[in-house]
Amino acid sequence: MGDLEDEEPTLVNILEKRSLKWIFVGGKGGVGKTTCSCSLAVQLSKCRDKVLLISTDPAHNVSDAFDQKIAKIPTLIHGYNNLYAMEIDPQLNLEELEINCLGEDDAGQGIHFRKMLSEWLTKFPGMDE
Repeated sequence: MGDLEDEEPTLVNILEKRSLKWIFVGGKGGVGKTTCSCSLAVQLSKCRDKVLLISTDPAHNVSDAFDQKIAKIPTLIHGYNNLYAMEIDPQLNLEELEINCLGEDDAGQGIHFRKMLSEWLTKFPGMDE
């Protein structure tokens, strides 16, 4: 993390820290993961070129939060030109997930992507929600 260790844990710092590429929202059921992640994605869309919200919640609550059907591929959120969301099955085959995220042309070159996703989908508490 380096320079992030000295930062105050505020929304402003998250939004302004351009080096952040991945932000994980996790926790037990009912703590507000979907609300926080959707709100954070909307705020990030105001200061980033593109934002992708990935949900592994089997209940597909991101679709409810944005009042639109979110697919297993990046789906543009209504009313935004740079905010996308996708709802994926955490048990999904990693090759299929890689194709969904990176596209057919770039899939197969993402060994680091597969390794990161494999760890992400199996190690973090609340990732199945």
